[in-house]
Amino acid sequence: MKRSTAILLTAYAPLTWGSTYAVTTEFLPADRPLFTGLMRALPAGLLLLVLARRLPRGEWWWKSVVLGALNIGAFFPLLFLSAYRLPGGMAAVVGSVGPLFVAGLAALLLADRPSPRTLLTGAAAALGVSLVVLKAAGALDAVGVLAAVGSTASMSTGTVLTKRWGRPDGVGPLALTAWQLTAGGLLIAPVAFLVEGAPPALDGRNIAGYVYLSLAGTAVAYWLWFRGIGHLSATQASLLGPLSPLTAAVIGWAALGQSLTAVQVAGMAIAFGATVFAQLRPRQSKSKVAVGSFSSASKNDRKVSMDLEIAEVRR
Repeated sequence: MKRSTAILLTAYAPLTWGSTYAVTTEFLPADRPLFTGLMRALPAGLLLLVLARRLPRGEWWWKSVVLGALNIGAFFPLLFLSAYRLPGGMAAVVGSVGPLFVAGLAALLLADRPSPRTLLTGAAAALGVSLVVLKAAGALDAVGVLAAVGSTASMSTGTVLTKRWGRPDGVGPLALTAWQLTAGGLLIAPVAFLVEGAPPALDGRNIAGYVYLSLAGTAVAYWLWFRGIGHLSATQASLLGPLSPLTAAVIGWAALGQSLTAVQVAGMAIAFGATVFAQLRPRQSKSKVAVGSFSSASKNDRKVSMDLEIAEVRR
């Protein structure tokens, strides 16, 4: 796959996730965040499991549970909790520093030290998102802040471990996505029923919203996201994340009648520019490319083919 194609397909995920807020507020029952997380994850996971027709084997049973918990099972509830308890878009601001979390974890787990260019780009993207979503608000809620930090750390760790562990031989991203969504959904289910009780009565509008979130916003989006992580670096993929709050702001303006100030427009330009800049290939000498290729393959703890899985060769 060409690098540009991989970037565009991976970008589908955060672009679609940006529509979650509008769909939730306009189509779904109010105050049921855990049930919504369950309805996003489990039906999508079971559908992909049927399509993939493959179950984990050996160590991939526990790896799938770990990844499913980090990327889905813990991430969804913590994200919704932070959004409900934090005012003025603060949850999105905390989430926008995710690429910096990923850069730090990639240095520890993938021996991929972030360059100054990466750190500056991540900081610029976070600044731009802050200008778009942050609004004046009262005192911050401690539980909400911890939930926001936890959701960001959870997804960041899941992204890096997905890159580190790769996939079993002969297993495609569809099966890997199915395992994670199913595991994550099963982890959310008991929490949702204990905290929120029985499922609410659903009308046609609610069902349409859940179908959209489960299929377009979860099954397809996460499949392309995990597929993209296999072709891009973990940090590069995470730097597509700011597209999500930017998409939410555009939908709010275009479809929900929300206004955009000059400061918000400037923030959108900064965040989008940083996101695009992060996807540009930095110039480096041939000798550095060769050395980086061999070292990354040996440190990733993955049985891969040199001509298929090394980022510099693929580019």
